[in-house]
Amino acid sequence: QVQLVESGGGLVQPGGSLRLSCAASGFTLDDYAIGWFRQAPGKEREGVSCLSHSGGSTWYADSVKGRFTISRDNGKKRVYLQMNSLTPDDTAVYYCARSGIYAPYGCPNPLDWGQGTQVTVSS
Repeated sequence: QVQLVESGGGLVQPGGSLRLSCAASGFTLDDYAIGWFRQAPGKEREGVSCLSHSGGSTWYADSVKGRFTISRDNGKKRVYLQMNSLTPDDTAVYYCARSGIYAPYGCPNPLDWGQGTQVTVSS
C-alpha cells in the first residue's frame, strides 16, 4: 500500500537549517507530484512546496521562497525539503503528500499523507 514517512525534524536555532526527508513506497514516485505542507499550532494546514511528477517544475509558498528547496531522488524513492534560514514562524508539523496533479499554486487535493515530523525553531 501507499506509504509516506517523514523524518528529519527537530529543534533548531533561528537561522539554522534542517533537511526533511519523505520516504515513499507503494507507488512510482515520478508518476505523482509530491508536496510538503505544514501545520502550526492553532493554524490551518498550508502548502509549503510542490514538485511536479517530472521534477521539472516547483512551487514554493511566498513565506519560504528563497529559503527552502524541494528535491527528489528517484533511486532512493525519497523527496527532500532543505530548509535554510529558519525562523520561529517556521515552527510546525511538516507533512509530505502525494498528489495526482501539479499546479502553479501547489499540490492540490492530496491523495495520501505522511504522519508528519515536528520542526521547532527556537533559541
